[in-house]
Amino acid sequence: MELADLLKFNSDGLIPTITVDFYNNQVLMLAYSNRESIQKTLDTGYAHYYSRSRQKLWMKGETSGHTQKIKQILFDCDEDTLLYKVEQKGAACHTNHRSCFYREFYRGEIREIEPVIEDFDGVIYKPEDSDDIFDKVYHLLLKRKQELPENSYTAKLFKSGIDKIAKKIGEESAEVIIALKNSSESEIIYESADLIFHLLVALAEKGIPPDAIRKELQRRFGISGELEKKTRK
Repeated sequence: MELADLLKFNSDGLIPTITVDFYNNQVLMLAYSNRESIQKTLDTGYAHYYSRSRQKLWMKGETSGHTQKIKQILFDCDEDTLLYKVEQKGAACHTNHRSCFYREFYRGEIREIEPVIEDFDGVIYKPEDSDDIFDKVYHLLLKRKQELPENSYTAKLFKSGIDKIAKKIGEESAEVIIALKNSSESEIIYESADLIFHLLVALAEKGIPPDAIRKELQRRFGISGELEKKTRK
């Protein structure tokens, strides 16, 4: 069964498509899709839409680099609206705002509630005052990456690049395996902390917040492991 066969298109062969951030559910934009753009989205794993003004198919981020990697596709109860949950790279709006909905009408006035994005490389990070230790460590790692202070082990890792970071993850994984073989609880905890720390370094290097991992685990929760592997893109 094809997805398009389940949907109800309007008289122009279009269906409104709402796009939201997979990791924090922020509404990013509203566009329109047709059968061709939906199939292109499914085939490539990246959001494609139909432009009513230009009357042509277009891929989000094709020229700007602000792509939308599809994480989940939903449709409403009337089957006449699509919802794309995406991993947004940079800004979704052509104004360089994260979301097209960056203005608020408040007490008779219009005000902007979202700043223009200057860095388009990663997922927007959440506030640094989180009580979660993973978030705290991650935020500190982002600061080390930006400031690159001298005599900082983490800064040296960032300067060395992803190959060095990946090598450290391999080394720390081996240490965890040895700890598991030794059956020492304290050793397992210590080496696991080392491994998780270096994984967070890798995530910071790629601009992926810990919450992205939480969301992916949440998506998988309650799904058979075998089924999840079969449906993975």
